Amino acid sequence: MTLIKNSINRKSWFLPVIFLTFTVAACNRISYSFSGASISPQIKTLSVQRFLNRAALVQPGLDQYITDALLDKCKSQTNLRIAGELGDVDFEGEITDYKTQPVTVGANDYATTNRFTITVNVKFTNTVEPDLSFDQSFSRYEDYDSSEDWNSAEQRLYPDIIKMIIDDIFNKAFVNW
Repeated sequence: MTLIKNSINRKSWFLPVIFLTFTVAACNRISYSFSGASISPQIKTLSVQRFLNRAALVQPGLDQYITDALLDKCKSQTNLRIAGELGDVDFEGEITDYKTQPVTVGANDYATTNRFTITVNVKFTNTVEPDLSFDQSFSRYEDYDSSEDWNSAEQRLYPDIIKMIIDDIFNKAFVNW
């Protein structure tokens, strides 16, 4: 009987604590999103300027591909309206590096693995919360076997690299973990 009584006494404090926790949480403004984006309700519009291609090795159309990929990510992950002019938040940037280079060298001084790297510099301006603005480089790479033809490696890898860069840019701008 004592064991049952002690068990009931221990449980009796549990329900009020849970109730209090939910009550306090309900009184505070809670903001969440399935995408992880944390955007101020005062921010209504977004703009993405066309990225410039200033890399030594220029891949035609890459500037538009990156611009469109960032715009698509923002459209699908936020409820912001796309502005014709400058939005409450604005992205502009440039491709600063697009290269392949050897990473590991084999016995005959030939590369066995190459690294394909893309670097993008982004200026993000948040007019509502200026302290969240940034000017930063984002770089990602993928390694590939040197026996693979550069053109086929490039076509296979650059969409994944761009996706990672776009995710990094979006997370820096909107995900405040």
